[in-house]
Amino acid sequence: MKFKRLIIGISVIVVFVSVGFSVVSREMLLKKGKTVLFELAPADPRSIMQGDYMTLNYRITRVEKRDKIPSRGYIVFKTDSFNVARSIRFQKNKEPVNEDEMMIRYFCHNRDVSIGSESFFFQEGDAGMYSRARYGGIKVAKSGESILFGLFDENRNEIRK
Repeated sequence: MKFKRLIIGISVIVVFVSVGFSVVSREMLLKKGKTVLFELAPADPRSIMQGDYMTLNYRITRVEKRDKIPSRGYIVFKTDSFNVARSIRFQKNKEPVNEDEMMIRYFCHNRDVSIGSESFFFQEGDAGMYSRARYGGIKVAKSGESILFGLFDENRNEIRK
């Protein structure tokens, strides 16, 4: 009986430590990651707003021949003078990346390429405000990890209340 409690206690501690580490690493990414704007691709307006969240499609993830790229890997890109991402290539591994290039992880599912930031949640009633979004603001680490932190309008200004 004591052994069972010990195992349960250790399991609970491991879960809390894992969750804590994940939260801290995301907070660090928000603080230290490079802000990059990813242009949103046109989508059917009826499918964009889904209750209290918006489904995002990024232009950088559009590929003509999906079967020609690895199912998981990195999108290598450069940023222009406004920090807007411009796709260069898809590659399987982190290396090689030139000094002036960045990368973001992607994976393929069905026919789509995803960078993992395809949903933006907002308060009820704010859908109209976010419908003018033209860019997704994403913090990107050198490792390719990323987190969506906001939406931006056509003038690259963050949309806020």
